[in-house]
Amino acid sequence: FDGNCREAMTFYHRCLGGYLEIIPFEGSPMAKTMPEEMLHQVMHANIRKEQLVLMASDGGGMKGQLVKGNTINLSLNCSSDEEIEEYFNKLSEGGKITMPLAEQFWGAKFGMLTDKFGIDWMLNYDHK
Repeated sequence: FDGNCREAMTFYHRCLGGYLEIIPFEGSPMAKTMPEEMLHQVMHANIRKEQLVLMASDGGGMKGQLVKGNTINLSLNCSSDEEIEEYFNKLSEGGKITMPLAEQFWGAKFGMLTDKFGIDWMLNYDHK
């Protein structure tokens, strides 16, 4: 989203129910390099209800670059370190790694890539 992620996810939560979590950029390691006006924007939001997981973000400085159609990523939540490594390596073949797999401050291993078909992927292994 382009600055209205909180509004959109609150609406989707009203529509779909479940548990809504919203985490702003403020307080994250990225906050040190962001303009003040972006700190209140949403770094990560999710709605969880049974098997449904809907995630969203304000994009973190992509203002003007977001176009309907380039704002969607497929996300895989993996169940082991081995699984995320395998999927990440296979999906990135012939594509472009945009964020290498690495341990993140939220307690997960995470990485992003664009596959050889131009599809954007986010892979996450939550250690919890």
